[in-house]
Amino acid sequence: SIEDEESVELAVVKSPIVGTFYRSSEPGAAAFVEVGQRVKKDQVLCIIEAMKLMNEITSEYDGEIVSAYVENGKPVQYGERLFAIKTSGF
Repeated sequence: SIEDEESVELAVVKSPIVGTFYRSSEPGAAAFVEVGQRVKKDQVLCIIEAMKLMNEITSEYDGEIVSAYVENGKPVQYGERLFAIKTSGF
């Protein structure tokens, strides 16, 4: 219904650091998350490599991934959007 759509809240996960964005733990491995997948708070969404350190980026929310903004292996800036998570209705 239309009312449901209006109450949808999108939480945008942003990069806390400058680095290289990876959707999986290693080349050829499955992505941590896919669009349409439900995620739990503290679940790993991606890795950002900075200065040879692998930083796991986790979800702050329970919800559903509705957008993934960055391609695997691309550089990201501080504050850049990584994912959008639909948080309502859970």
